[in-house]
Amino acid sequence: MENTDTQEREVGRPRMARGLSSLMADLEAKPASATGAPRAGESAIGIDRISPGTGQPRRTFADSALDELAASIREKGIIQPLILRKSPRDPDRYEIVAGERRWRAAQRAQLHEVPAIVRDLDDAEVLEIAIVENIQRADLNAMEEAGGYQQLMERFGHTQEALAQALGKSRSHVANLLRLLALPKVVQEMVRSGDLSAGHGRALVTAPDPETLARLIVAKGLSVRQAEALAQDDRAGGRPQPRRGRRRENDADTRAAERDLAAALGMKVSIARAADGEAGTVTFRYGSLGQFDELCRRVLVTTGTG
Repeated sequence: MENTDTQEREVGRPRMARGLSSLMADLEAKPASATGAPRAGESAIGIDRISPGTGQPRRTFADSALDELAASIREKGIIQPLILRKSPRDPDRYEIVAGERRWRAAQRAQLHEVPAIVRDLDDAEVLEIAIVENIQRADLNAMEEAGGYQQLMERFGHTQEALAQALGKSRSHVANLLRLLALPKVVQEMVRSGDLSAGHGRALVTAPDPETLARLIVAKGLSVRQAEALAQDDRAGGRPQPRRGRRRENDADTRAAERDLAAALGMKVSIARAADGEAGTVTFRYGSLGQFDELCRRVLVTTGTG
């Protein structure tokens, strides 16, 4: 039984940017030809004329996974062609846009040529495609996926809705992952390592002290539902730390506004409403000077003073 998952998950999607829709169509899985000859639109390119792309965000390739893929290539050939562009430095060579893992495995399988589609792409398009290909990996963790979405939004101006449509995801899926970027770095690492699930992380986004709660969740092995209850108690002042003039508890619309702002800005956002429900404060918690500079830039641009 043919397993295309083993040979990289690169699925075609609707248009996201100039030239990307045609490339994504090229990445659609196609049955291998019986003869192993290149299909229409493909070329057979010598392996020794191909180099990894400089903008590829993925730099680690596990030996065991490459050996498994090489074995599959020896048996079935390369199911999906590589996507290449002419090298900007040497017109007789090519750079990999998508499919570096297959190229490396093909060398282990001792192939001399690989099927490839050559496209005329600039550096920005290559980077965009590399990020999209990275997002489509089956073994990506939640923080890596969220980071990919953030790069596409910040570098190329894509909206959450456009990303969701292009990648075949729901808008809520994209928004929920982006919310994880508002967590403290320590908690993000716990999600990245698998100590916390993405669901645990989402429950902690608006908590006053997500790091302390995260350690408690891990220590006690709490479920996502238990983590949500714990975070709710924390927001409501359930811990033995009485406060004078405690703010009123936010309603569903205000909590949704906090989540949307946090996802859009990549930092924690808290909205405190006064008892009358009219006035209030909005607090942005940034994790680096870079985030602070970006927040200032966005505010100035929005107000027309930047």
